[in-house]
Amino acid sequence: MGKHALLKQILEEGQVGERFTARGWLRSHRGSKAVSFLVLYDGSTMKTLQAVLPTDTPGYEEVAHQLTTGASVVVEGVLVESPGKGQRVELKADKVAVLGVADADTYPLQKKGHSMEFLRSIAHLRARTNVFGAVFRVRATLAQATHRFFGDRGFHYVHTPIITASDCEGAGEMFEVKATSTKDHFFGRQAMLTVSGQLNAEALAYGLGQVYTFGPTFRAENSNTSRHLAEFWMIEPEAAFYDIHDDMDLAEAYLKALITAVFEHNADDIDFLGKFVDKQLVQTLESTRDQTFERITYTDAVDILTKAKREWEFPVSWGIDLQSEHERFLAEEHFKRPVMITAYPKEIKAFYMFNNDDDKTVAALDVLVPRIGEIIGGSQREHRLDRLESRITADGMALEDYSWYLDLNRFGAVPHAGFGLGFERAVMFCTGMTNIRDVVPFPRSVGQAAF
Repeated sequence: MGKHALLKQILEEGQVGERFTARGWLRSHRGSKAVSFLVLYDGSTMKTLQAVLPTDTPGYEEVAHQLTTGASVVVEGVLVESPGKGQRVELKADKVAVLGVADADTYPLQKKGHSMEFLRSIAHLRARTNVFGAVFRVRATLAQATHRFFGDRGFHYVHTPIITASDCEGAGEMFEVKATSTKDHFFGRQAMLTVSGQLNAEALAYGLGQVYTFGPTFRAENSNTSRHLAEFWMIEPEAAFYDIHDDMDLAEAYLKALITAVFEHNADDIDFLGKFVDKQLVQTLESTRDQTFERITYTDAVDILTKAKREWEFPVSWGIDLQSEHERFLAEEHFKRPVMITAYPKEIKAFYMFNNDDDKTVAALDVLVPRIGEIIGGSQREHRLDRLESRITADGMALEDYSWYLDLNRFGAVPHAGFGLGFERAVMFCTGMTNIRDVVPFPRSVGQAAF
């Protein structure tokens, strides 16, 4: 493992008698007259390494006053069996150096509990805590698992524009992009930050067959809630020759692959989050991974909701857009498993969704999971040119604004489908965190763009 081994490697693979140089920050420091106990972490694992350093070690007296919580240190020594519980080995140290001090009077992350609200105010430091270290390691695993999942299935990773002239969702809640040096349109026309890379991904799928995007998206929605951000990340696969059933199969397999990866690579993090953040976390993830997702139509869902013996904040009737309270009821209480809902009323869904034979519903797909509600939204796309043009016109949009998109189905149209997964919601689901601002390192929301 050599001189630069991470603590994760030392703790999991290091053998008694091996010599290591451990680098990290001090989680805590306590001592007696004879020995000093240094607890180190370096972000590679939830676990810490205890180094036991004799106080008569050469140079110790010079740095002893700097060995405070948060200080960065280098400790050298030999691994020995640890008599303490919960740790296989510890470092019998014979050398210590302080790289960077952390003043005990001003360092805000002392060894005590801190509220989430306080930690959001010091977002530049919160990755150093146990909770956020675990959350961000899980986030990294989910990103890596995403690339593995789609790559193994023949999907090509593509990059779609962040700046766009197309409103994919037709919602109008977009940030306009302007140059500060001129009042004219920099791109020769109005341009916005994208809310989705889907339309561009469809174009690429018509040439590459199967593609996926993984990038930032933006929505100027004035919603200061625990579920909304102005900047968030989306994974959007798109596949030619797919129909709605292929789309559903892909979505279910993808979510299960994410959970499997987290259990494989972040067992300690999940164990910690299951004890201190959400005591049902492990059970929820295991049941989602191991159970077949329920598949129902929107009409079925409305029927279940109207027969439920409860008062809804948002009354239920056919044609409404399902709210979070409805989604969570279906996943958490009625089915007690993830639910996939299809065949939504076309009036409440986007113009690009495939029109079903009843001419009232579209081949839409929403995936609902316990505690989060909707985590994936997708559809089979409308590839019939006349239907697509009619829908764009009916929604009050100009055909010329979507001329390039219409070309896709003017030349060699095929059935195709895809979906979008809000990455932050996936991180929330896999960590038990209840506020979306706590699963992204530097959240951007209404009135908040610090750091």
